[in-house]
Formats: sequence, C-alpha cells, structure tokens
Amino acid sequence: MKLITVSGPPSSGKTSVIIKTIELLKEEGTKIGVIKFDCLSSYDDVLYEKIGVPVKVGLSGNLCPDHFFVSNIEECVNWGIEEGLDILISESAGLCNRCSPHIKEIPAVCVIDNLSGINTPKKIGPMLKFADIVVVTKGDIVSQAEREVFAFEIKQANPKAKIVFVNGITGQGAYALSKNLKDGNVISEITNKRLRFPMPAAVCSYCLGQTKIGKEYQNGNIKKMVL
Repeated sequence: MKLITVSGPPSSGKTSVIIKTIELLKEEGTKIGVIKFDCLSSYDDVLYEKIGVPVKVGLSGNLCPDHFFVSNIEECVNWGIEEGLDILISESAGLCNRCSPHIKEIPAVCVIDNLSGINTPKKIGPMLKFADIVVVTKGDIVSQAEREVFAFEIKQANPKAKIVFVNGITGQGAYALSKNLKDGNVISEITNKRLRFPMPAAVCSYCLGQTKIGKEYQNGNIKKMVL
C-alpha cells in the first residue's frame, strides 16, 4: 500500500482536492481510503462515503491534532493494509503552523489557498517547507499575475516542491496531481519511520490544563518575549 500525507490550513480546500483526485484514480481501478484527522468535529467522512471511499475520522479534542496524528498513524496504516487499499491518504488540518505531519520517504502534499495572502507561504512553516507537492486552490478567482507571484513566494519557501494548481469545484488540475501521487513507495508498515520535522517540545502547565494567568502558574517549557 502507498501512504500519502495531505495537510494545509483550515478551509484551504483539502477535502475537495482529495475527492477530485480520488475520482480520477478510481477510474483506473485504484482502491483508495482516507484517514481524516481534525480537532473538534468533521463531516467530511460523509463526502467520502458518498463516492464509495472507506474512511475513518480521528478527533484530537484537547490534544494537538498533529501530535494526535503521529500517535495514531501506525494503527491507521495497519487498517489500510487490512482493507486491501492501494493508496491511503491521510488528511490533517495542520492548525498551529509549527508542526508537520509529513514523514520521510512518504509523499507529502500541502494544500494552500491563493486568497490567503501573499505572505502566507512564509507563515505556514514545516508542512509547506517540507512538502513534495504544494497544491494551490482558488487560483481561478485571481489574476494570472497574482497566481505567478503566489507561486514565486511558495518557491521562496520551498524551492524543491512541485506546484500544482487545482480547482476543487471543477477538478481542473487534479489529473496532474493524481499522476504525482502514484509515484509513492509501497510500504508494509510505518513503524520506525521518521517525521520530516520534529514536533515542538512545548510541555508546560497550560498544555496540562492550567487556566490561571500569572508567573506563579507557569511551569515547564516557557518562552518569554523581550519587551
């Protein structure tokens, strides 16, 4: 089975891009499943089920969704293999911009919205900087010049990435993405593989549930600004 990690900011169009890509791959007889990681709620499983795709949803609740991803991806890969999938796609919200769900030797995709702001590629962090493919959505509502400037900013942040423009409504560009996704390595397990970028060592009193504000309540890994 091949594993692909897909991440990106909320509402960037990840699910729409994945669905359009899956529809093309299914025409070739590829059996695909999806693992959806989110924080509080997700209704995307309904969309995947409508097109006949096996899907599992994991909600991290009060935990960081990327830490939740790392803690559960091994079991998810085992599920995909048991289901006899050819490709398993992991979809993660990537909310904090500091973490990255990308794994070494596993194809990594970052989905980013062309309307999010010209400096956004520099702000997203490891999930864009360490991606193999950066998918740009909503490029149909901006000018050609704006698309080119946005692509330039992406290249500044990640010179090695392939940039693919995909329309999540019409599916334009999804064919090129589907061909790239088929190039991944076949794996039989994920154990002992490594993340492309480490998670933050941010275990502090607030991580553990503290709600009171003040120095006397701040313990653990605390970082202060110089004012």
